[in-house]
Amino acid sequence: MKYLIISILLISQAIASIDNIKSFEADFTQTITDDKDKVLLYSGHVQASKPQFAKWSYKKPVDKEIYISPFIVTIVEPEIEQVIQRKVESNFNFFQMVRNAKKIEENTYEARYKNSIFTIIKDKDLIKSISYIDEFENDVIMTFENQKQNHKIPLEVFTPKYPLYFDIVRD
Repeated sequence: MKYLIISILLISQAIASIDNIKSFEADFTQTITDDKDKVLLYSGHVQASKPQFAKWSYKKPVDKEIYISPFIVTIVEPEIEQVIQRKVESNFNFFQMVRNAKKIEENTYEARYKNSIFTIIKDKDLIKSISYIDEFENDVIMTFENQKQNHKIPLEVFTPKYPLYFDIVRD
């Protein structure tokens, strides 16, 4: 779960950092392949805005929303009526890490965090995909479609919304 949060933050910041992008919105598909070649497929919609705001709305296979702000990640899981809130390392500078991403070939960049390498693929000025190996040695690929960038996204979008009767778990 730790790398899921870090990768989500990194992805939202990678999107917001390459080529001076201030906001990003897209449909996404997340493919996770384990060492036995079993594949899990997720899809949904992402909205991200500088400095560190993002909202990941997973639609398949289950509804789930992940809200990211500079110091906290909130995961809303309607099917189990639960909200998980986690503090984020405040000393980690996502913009600096992604800004230091190295171009390894045409339209391909690498960003490093701890022992992980994130590969960012661009198509013209748009982020096409981001891939990495997670903490369980799974191959993870996030692909993006219908991208929009540098448009105004109201900050209210990044405020978690859930019914008051949901259980709240704080880490």
